[in-house]
Amino acid sequence: MRTLTATSRDGSPLHVEIHGPETAPAVVLVHGWTCSTAFWAAQIDGLKRDHRVIAYDLRGHGRTPASPVSSTEALADDLEAVLLATLAPGEKAVVAGHSMGGMTVMAAAGRPAFEAHVAATLLCSTGSSRLVAESTVVPIGPGRVRTWLTGKILGSKAPLGPVTPVGKRILKYATMGPGSAPEAVEACARIVHACPRKVRHDWSVVLESIELGDQLARLRVPTAVVAGAADRLTPPAHAREIAAALPNCLGLTELFGVGHMTPVEAPDLVTARIRELATTYSQLKEGA
Repeated sequence: MRTLTATSRDGSPLHVEIHGPETAPAVVLVHGWTCSTAFWAAQIDGLKRDHRVIAYDLRGHGRTPASPVSSTEALADDLEAVLLATLAPGEKAVVAGHSMGGMTVMAAAGRPAFEAHVAATLLCSTGSSRLVAESTVVPIGPGRVRTWLTGKILGSKAPLGPVTPVGKRILKYATMGPGSAPEAVEACARIVHACPRKVRHDWSVVLESIELGDQLARLRVPTAVVAGAADRLTPPAHAREIAAALPNCLGLTELFGVGHMTPVEAPDLVTARIRELATTYSQLKEGA
């Protein structure tokens, strides 16, 4: 593994990891809210032998310092900065985004660096709008009461504390499918609990008001969509809407019994989707 620091438009530093051969087809992985590059461990391990896998920590997550700016514009700026810092002129990568990482992809669509360096994308367990209103984490019917309660829960400033059996049960209920393996639940819990509570809260405010539906028309590169049928945070209705609105959708895969954490819950399938896209669409740097 090699590391570097990419600098975003506003000067914010971003921790970036690069795995695999320098001359291999490039894949860029963008994690979601409260996660880090560790979330992509299975994909990095499965792809690094014959791909150059680039993963970075979003603002305030993992080893990237927190920033006073939390917005979809900042997410798009950061992805552009990573693309420019890691890819050569003429080189195009496959970009996979999970949850808020998928929203990052949508937010950056149409931007110059995105157009120059992205060959195809994979959107995992994400949505473009009405995230809090459509979440089914609170097990009551849709409406203002559920939306209010969901916003209070997801936007809580309370510390998550150490990983405990109770904490793992709560996280599994809210974010994973009923058949998730204990080791997968443990891994996700450790990643999520490591996110600072202020960062978790600040980005929850962004997610509550996010509106990226108009951006889908700008996401013109070939795009595959993956969703968990048991996802309570971004129910599969979001994925269906995204797939229907994309100009160049390669298909929607709904995974029975899988929740929100698709790259961890269904690692082989997500890795295979990324590999298929890279094999078909990635473009190596000029002269390579």
